[in-house]
Amino acid sequence: MPDTVLNFYDALADHYHLIFEDWNRSIERQASILNPLLDSSGKHLKILDCACGIGTQALGFAGRGHKVVASDLSPAEVNRARREAEIRHLNIQFHIDDMTSLSHIQDRDFDVVAALDNALPHLTPGELSQALSAARSKLKPGGLFLASMRDYDQLLLTRPTMQEPAFHGVAGERRIVHQIWDWLDERSYTLHLYLTLQAGDAWTTEHFVSRYRALVRDELTAALHTAGFGEVRWLMPSQTGFYQPIVLARHPCPELPAQIV
Repeated sequence: MPDTVLNFYDALADHYHLIFEDWNRSIERQASILNPLLDSSGKHLKILDCACGIGTQALGFAGRGHKVVASDLSPAEVNRARREAEIRHLNIQFHIDDMTSLSHIQDRDFDVVAALDNALPHLTPGELSQALSAARSKLKPGGLFLASMRDYDQLLLTRPTMQEPAFHGVAGERRIVHQIWDWLDERSYTLHLYLTLQAGDAWTTEHFVSRYRALVRDELTAALHTAGFGEVRWLMPSQTGFYQPIVLARHPCPELPAQIV
């Protein structure tokens, strides 16, 4: 994965929670939406969050009683997620690892592998193939792959150049979050994320830059099938209440041998 992606997340680690109006509330809300998608029986699962960031989903899964292993390319984000888990007294095993290989994750019996928050669109087509194959290799037969990303099918119709600013906080502690998108070609863009922060009468702006590729649903569906996944289905925000489209796919169970009668 390009150094620009690593630099983006390393620089953002201490500020990431500021993107949310209330990060702690978002952790709980996302867990309440995602948890029922994992297993309808309600049992505790073994989950690998392979793009954990500062822990938005990993913390929520662990708080629901699941056994969570979390990894990310960014050492700074992994360190932040580890601190957040310790504050909450959550037992999460953390690794610094690239989702295209997951070479530091030894277990291959996960019930779920998750890659949420628009992580996959950082990848080239070749890297995407590697990441999906790596995820499948860590799942037990019948295990679930879970990912979310922006609705690029719709975004490519207009190719927006900015995301409307969001205003959070109270007087004296306000913050403004907005994005500028510089399109490089029909399918890729440079994202400029700006956090403008108020402290009393003073304002400061933080600027973070990364690259994304507009990954459409048909492309990801085809890549999942090529990687050996089955039962691919998409759930849209109108169905789930989650802020991005979600894709679910299964590691197929091996066929049982025919019985001899």
